[in-house]
Amino acid sequence: MTAPFRFPRFFVTSPSPCPYLPGRQERKVFTELNGQHAGELNDALGRIGFRRSQSVAYRPSCPSCNACQSVRVVADRFTPNATHRKLMRRMADLEVSACRPWATDEQFELLQQYLASRHPGGGMAGMDEQDYADMVEHSPVRSFVIEYREPSANGRPGKLVGACITDQQADGLSMIYSYYDAGPDARPGLGTFIILDHIARARSVGLPYVYLGYWVKGSARMAYKARFRPLEVLGAAGWREMPAEAAAAPAKVAELV
Repeated sequence: MTAPFRFPRFFVTSPSPCPYLPGRQERKVFTELNGQHAGELNDALGRIGFRRSQSVAYRPSCPSCNACQSVRVVADRFTPNATHRKLMRRMADLEVSACRPWATDEQFELLQQYLASRHPGGGMAGMDEQDYADMVEHSPVRSFVIEYREPSANGRPGKLVGACITDQQADGLSMIYSYYDAGPDARPGLGTFIILDHIARARSVGLPYVYLGYWVKGSARMAYKARFRPLEVLGAAGWREMPAEAAAAPAKVAELV
């Protein structure tokens, strides 16, 4: 007999410095994803703004701030603009493959280079090989590592220039974490191309959304997410399309009522 579904238990972290907005504190609410219903639970929580990290689903739970908002691209309505089309032509020779969630030395080396270039001193800067393996392989849901490589030559695979840990949910692809060659000789636009590729992948299999995680009003690090439209944002009334002018709005602090 199949055991009945057990409602998950939720926990809240202690306050810690916000990594996006200086001078603020963050808290998260989280629950564990395990058992035969982990995928269904992750799908349901994803629709209400949770994100996955290994076997944990979490979302911000800050009492006096609502700056972090879940966003998703409406894949079947997305139309690439002229800049996107030019970028896709430039990247057309890249070899893209969906790999099983298994960490490799090559991936870890690329991640280290990316973090050193884009996020020096950030929360992930101290990751070692085992930390990265846990990040990739400890997934209780359907996950992939999407790899982006330079063209193969002489029977050998090309250089790895980008990767994204991606979950396939019931209603879309969730980009858990992407990283890419950000060195001085790297192809420009790799980060944008990885998102464009995920939108195309979602459309090709009939999935309506690509989840980009949290967009933080007032954070320059998150501004790029607002460039992919139509973009829906999760608020008190559910998912709504984000107006273009909202992307430029300053971060607001919500009063407790």
